[in-house]
Amino acid sequence: MKTKNSTRRAVILKIAFAGLSVCAAQLSSAANVTIAILNGPAMLELKKLSASFEKANPDIRLNWVILEENVLRQRATTDITTNSGQFDVVAIGTYEAPQWGKRGWLVPMTHLPADYDLDDVVKTARDGLSYDGELYGLPFYVESSMTFYRRDLFQAAGLVMPDQPTYDQIRQFADTLTDKAKGQYGICLRGKAGWGENMAYVSTVVNTYGGRWFDESWKAQIDTPEWHKAISFYADLLRKDGPPGASSNGFNENLTLMSSGKCAMWIDATAAAGTLYNKSQSKVADKIGFAAAPVAVTPKGSHWLWSWSLAIPRTSKSQDAAKKFITWATSKQYIEMVGKDEGWASVPPNRKSTFERPEYRQAVPFGDFVLKAIDSADPNDASLKKVPYSGIQFVGIPEFQSFGTVVGQAISGVVAGQTSVDAALKAGNAAADRAVKQAGYQK
Repeated sequence: MKTKNSTRRAVILKIAFAGLSVCAAQLSSAANVTIAILNGPAMLELKKLSASFEKANPDIRLNWVILEENVLRQRATTDITTNSGQFDVVAIGTYEAPQWGKRGWLVPMTHLPADYDLDDVVKTARDGLSYDGELYGLPFYVESSMTFYRRDLFQAAGLVMPDQPTYDQIRQFADTLTDKAKGQYGICLRGKAGWGENMAYVSTVVNTYGGRWFDESWKAQIDTPEWHKAISFYADLLRKDGPPGASSNGFNENLTLMSSGKCAMWIDATAAAGTLYNKSQSKVADKIGFAAAPVAVTPKGSHWLWSWSLAIPRTSKSQDAAKKFITWATSKQYIEMVGKDEGWASVPPNRKSTFERPEYRQAVPFGDFVLKAIDSADPNDASLKKVPYSGIQFVGIPEFQSFGTVVGQAISGVVAGQTSVDAALKAGNAAADRAVKQAGYQK
């Protein structure tokens, strides 16, 4: 005989099982969005704040793959070129987006919500992520490059950083401010091999020394006097005034060194300013000054233009959910969230309205400067002599990933003292020539 209690328990169990079934059904029907991003501060903040997106969109489940820059580029390229469909969202930049969009590998960023306000997104970033008038990624942040320096160290040494320093002045400042016994280094620069690591910076040094990757006939121009001067200067400066193991340091390593007070100067992405001026992340937040990226022979190509964007591979099986996510991650609402959570200095700059916000202007003295640097960087006129390619810190052809990394490895070897400038540039020139010959660029 059933008692009232046993009947009640049976009803409760039925309801519980029904609830579990509903939850299981919801989970099985949820769209899985796998996101491959960079292990930099801005994108780690995105992962942190994404809980609010999932809460507002219970039918979307986010899976994160966080990678070091070189590995991210390699994994994203492999995924997209082999149609493996591993990722639904990839962090890519102004190098990949137009090329991959041209080949039909990316989902065009059309039919965005009316309140997204695409016109508010920095135009140079939109242009750099477009092919044939079609946008293939939404800019997460846009950057140029600049000189960061320690105002307190300069003042104590009686030095004055000009608004537009030359590389000769940078060398003099670095020599004066290096005190290795104190663990203080005159300068920190990218040395880690990679077309988007050391070569992003080194290419700007080559540009301003009057060099170029190729002449108008696609003959490699790496084994030339301009490259020899630029690479000799760069390697000598790092060996004399840089930190130990400089040939292994990329953006993140130098950001840690600078924010912990080890570097007197650092020339790198304007995006680093958000961390360096954030008191919770930088020991020297109240001591950082800034100036334009240095020049040598010409100002052309002395500062780069880049945008880390979020894009959707055509192979994604969750395109609608992926688009919903990246629209949120690059929206005005997201910027508000970062401002409240991490402070306005750490907001990813991708919109004109951000640069105009009183909170942002108060938190970041460098805002106007950064916007001017972004607007003045011209990927179509970045070298003293004419070239057949576009790009400031890269050559905008698919083959660059391969030979750019080979050249980067050779130059990293120079910094490490493993090879000479002559040998590195001869090897780099041969690799670049071979790549463009095989691809049919040379007549």
